[in-house]
Amino acid sequence: MFCFRLPETPKKQYDSFVFCLEESSMIAATITIQDQNLAGKVLHELFLKFRTNHISAAELIAERVRQEVAAYNDRAADALLRHSLVIPTDRGDIVIRETHGKKGAHPQPVDAEKQIAVALKAFEQNAFFILADNRQLETLDDMVYLHDGLVVNFIKLTPLVGG
Repeated sequence: MFCFRLPETPKKQYDSFVFCLEESSMIAATITIQDQNLAGKVLHELFLKFRTNHISAAELIAERVRQEVAAYNDRAADALLRHSLVIPTDRGDIVIRETHGKKGAHPQPVDAEKQIAVALKAFEQNAFFILADNRQLETLDDMVYLHDGLVVNFIKLTPLVGG
């Protein structure tokens, strides 16, 4: 909740007033994140809420990874891990791949900041690319202007065997 106090009027006819806004009324935009394959098939979808009108590609990646790590650490949605951009390993690092560790294993909590660093590096090394409103984000500094209904596509690239 966000609260603010209006100053007293010069005539002091009224006491100062306090207004509070629920967090939901402060959200600037809710965007849709879609993981797609190269053929354009949507593999997974999630929603992110932001309190700003624009963010960099780096901030977009970081927020996505933060939410995925929180879900992973809280065990709120084990199925989400099959669709995560980054996948923690037993060594504490992450890889971008399609398969995961053993079912039923109880991995250690994951450090979101380390995962963000790996995801940002993966973006810079073209392990995946991002389309926002059908515009490719080419650098971590590229800006995304947020609005309700914005669809952002994360497309993982699969290395060719033997190439």
